[in-house]
Amino acid sequence: MPELGSVRWPPAPIETGRLVLREPEARDRAAFVELLSSPEVHTYLGGPRPRDECERVLPQAPERRPGLFVTELDGAMVGMVELKPHGASGSGHARRDVARTEIGYLFLPRAWGRGYAAEAGAAALGWFSGALPGEPVVLCTQTANDRSMRLAAKLGFTEVQRFEAWDAEQWMGVWSPHDGPGGATTGP
Repeated sequence: MPELGSVRWPPAPIETGRLVLREPEARDRAAFVELLSSPEVHTYLGGPRPRDECERVLPQAPERRPGLFVTELDGAMVGMVELKPHGASGSGHARRDVARTEIGYLFLPRAWGRGYAAEAGAAALGWFSGALPGEPVVLCTQTANDRSMRLAAKLGFTEVQRFEAWDAEQWMGVWSPHDGPGGATTGP
């Protein structure tokens, strides 16, 4: 099976009806600090990092790596979507035989409730299915995270496992290119 690292990176920016998915840039640093230090964003992720630590350790230009998309609205970062190797930062309890790639996302609280995560997630999955045809993707989240569970369903993920990790019930779903959403177009 091919891996995300085998895909030509970066792709052209991906444009949706309202958003642009693109590589991180130096101008995104403040939004990354806010994402990583937000108590609301990290409610189900083990808690935020201290803001002063984020300010000190994050490089001036955020790291660029295959699969990391900044989600931009009206010229400003509102979140990020990442496609990464499955299990790279997860629990040892999650099944590894389902897919080689996992999707994750973080959005600033001011962007919640407007459908941006669903729009950006669908665009990233659409890009992924074009880059690695036929490859499934997994999504892991806490079952207590109602927003994330609704997003997983909206994006077309189906449950393959529940397990205990980090003192909470976790959910893992899988998405296959023929099952999932589309609608994103690649920009010029």
